[in-house]
Amino acid sequence: MGRGQCRRIRHASALQRTFLSRNSSEIMRTRINRREWLLASAVAPLALRPVLARAARRGVRTAPIRLHSNENPYGPSQAAQAAMSAASGESNLYPSSRYHELTTLIAEREGLTPDHVVLGAGSHEVLRMTAMAYGLAGGEILTAFPTFEGMESYASSIGAHIHRVPVDDNLATDLTRIQERLTQAVKLVFVCNPNNPTGTITPDSALQPFVKNTSKHSVVFVDEAYYELVTDPEYRTMVPLVQAGRNVIVSRTFSKVYGLAGLRVGYAMARPDIAARLRQFRTDNSINIIGLRAAIAAYQDPAFVTWSRDSIASERNKVAARLKELGHRSVPSHTNFLFFHLGRPIGGFQRAMASQGILVGRPFPPYLDWCRLSIGRPEEMAAFMDAFHLVMNDSSAN
Repeated sequence: MGRGQCRRIRHASALQRTFLSRNSSEIMRTRINRREWLLASAVAPLALRPVLARAARRGVRTAPIRLHSNENPYGPSQAAQAAMSAASGESNLYPSSRYHELTTLIAEREGLTPDHVVLGAGSHEVLRMTAMAYGLAGGEILTAFPTFEGMESYASSIGAHIHRVPVDDNLATDLTRIQERLTQAVKLVFVCNPNNPTGTITPDSALQPFVKNTSKHSVVFVDEAYYELVTDPEYRTMVPLVQAGRNVIVSRTFSKVYGLAGLRVGYAMARPDIAARLRQFRTDNSINIIGLRAAIAAYQDPAFVTWSRDSIASERNKVAARLKELGHRSVPSHTNFLFFHLGRPIGGFQRAMASQGILVGRPFPPYLDWCRLSIGRPEEMAAFMDAFHLVMNDSSAN
């Protein structure tokens, strides 16, 4: 073994050392599990890449580390998995009865009636139903920018007029400027809390009076997709304003903390007449029986929610601290992702990280030198940091 390879081994991570200590024929003979292969291919130095490439050609499957879609790396829970397995025996049945079971569970927990609850195929369908209800025929929608684009993009496609209000200097929703832009023509105001992609929250002391006042003139839609991940005492749900009968829609999803993104289950809570209006635009019973069964089980598994939230927060805080040590500012996050200042064009960085086997968030104009990074498992974040050092020290990755 040459001196150069010895130096690489001394400075490599534990996983890299495992692979560098084997010659190519050993790698070909050894049966490695998928995660070992994934991490090794993501963080291996360039000198090892030809060996890994040859192994790939011999049938070893590789897949990127997904840190770009805000998925829960730990879910679904065992309870949800068991429910999915059991539900396969019900695949011959239409899911309508399970709609009622899930809406009843949600209503009871939130102090509402089932008539207040609207289910959809993920929060995307809920957003699209709302866009149809209030954006058709040139309806005007007011939203922060940047924020989650599910509502805005669909509303634009059906002819709605979108008014964007930039986030403030702390990258939080600027309620004051939104209030200034309000007119009688605005049918819907969209607030994502916590906000995506920035991860900021709007505290209850500011949001509740804003929603109360604004809902006198327009419907206010509050997207709470990351609600279960927030622990800040200044954060509150806007469901009490739904209970009070105001012009408010609150949406949630089973995609994030519950880990059911692939099953597409979301819901909205609104006054019964508003809920009925949204249902007119639902694509029939669009959630399948397996998704419904999994959501019912997950919703009744608070231990997993707590464990998942705490595990994500722990890793998020570690990564934020590492990035700070390297001189990269990150926005205090209350979600399962970080928005941090990269200091170089995100497009080139995204491509360079993909070449290392790691997917990171897409560009979010106008913050084109920032990166939205989803939080994965500890070993995935360790792989990210290794690749991050490699890419940031490579001038060609700009």
